[in-house]
Amino acid sequence: MLDFTLAVCTYNGVNRLPAVLDSLQQQINTENIQWEVMVVDNNSCDRTPAVVKDYQAYWSLTNPLRYVTEPKQGLAFARNRAVAEARGNWVGFLDDDTVPLPNWVAAAAQFAQQHPEVGAYGGQIHGDFEVEPMAGFEKIAVFLAIVERGDQPYCYEPAKRMLPPGAGLIVRRQAWLDHAPTQPWLTGRSATSMMAGEDLEALAHIQNAGWEVWYSPTMEMYHKIPQQRLELDYLRRLAWGIGLCRHHLRMMRKPNWQVSLLTPLYLVNDLTKLLVHVLTTQLEPPVFRSVELRYRLATLLSPFYLLYKSIRFPAPAQNQLQK
Repeated sequence: MLDFTLAVCTYNGVNRLPAVLDSLQQQINTENIQWEVMVVDNNSCDRTPAVVKDYQAYWSLTNPLRYVTEPKQGLAFARNRAVAEARGNWVGFLDDDTVPLPNWVAAAAQFAQQHPEVGAYGGQIHGDFEVEPMAGFEKIAVFLAIVERGDQPYCYEPAKRMLPPGAGLIVRRQAWLDHAPTQPWLTGRSATSMMAGEDLEALAHIQNAGWEVWYSPTMEMYHKIPQQRLELDYLRRLAWGIGLCRHHLRMMRKPNWQVSLLTPLYLVNDLTKLLVHVLTTQLEPPVFRSVELRYRLATLLSPFYLLYKSIRFPAPAQNQLQK
């Protein structure tokens, strides 16, 4: 087994993938780290395979570049494929629009050595904006997986229901194999759905099993954000998708007998927050008020949406990933 497998999950990433692969070629202080890079092609229909082949022609033999495919659409399935195919004890997830700093691999390896008890850990994600976002954007930056939580490492406490996003996440391969679902409820955004949360679902399973999940500030990367992702229509759809998965993620931490008892309490709480937002945020820029309104409304409706989904699309039986 290697130390690390860094998996770049991509869909039609021909224009985005080169920046990520270039950054991985330029990693420093990795002489004593055994690692590999794996591109997981999630059913692309562009020249993504040709781009990877071109890079393989001159890639370093000390940390090989592999190419695998996952035809089942959805980032959750691509990440499951990455873990199943990985040769490393740790698996790092990179999206095709996230570019790590040159010391990212070394920082990840150092953190794993210093915290052998962890099951997963993520770092800082800064925004690399095509156009400058409007003032006050930090209010909704988390919707775009921008994570800047200080310069001190800490353990995410289960009671606070906060976890790192999947981009830039490092997971213990065996913990993922043992606990992450092979048939997740949340599969990732697609052309027909903006429902996210697939990364948090897998992490919640790992954390529920007793593994610690940490924040490592020395692991830094940049999330490339094109202009269209700052437009109101996209942000509203994004917030709606994030809100719809809230109830499922909440209930994952509760025993089954509590779900029916807690759901009405959450409905009252979410309705209260929605009304407070409507009545007290009139001075905020309309863009942010509108985006947060969509998020809070979707959160309120999430129990009903997931009930509908469970009836129409029953969850298939779980199968263990190939080890």
